Amino acid sequence: MSIIILLVIAALIFAGGFLVAFFWATDDGQFDDTATPAIRILNDDTVEQKK
Repeated sequence: MSIIILLVIAALIFAGGFLVAFFWATDDGQFDDTATPAIRILNDDTVEQKK
């Protein structure tokens, strides 16, 4: 029975760590622009060669 209490505490600590990491990434601006990276590959800048 004591192992269940230990596992619940470990799960709460683990989930809290992920929650802190999520809020840190959100505050850092990780999720600000979600549209541009998907279409960046379509905007291929070609280099003009000199003749």
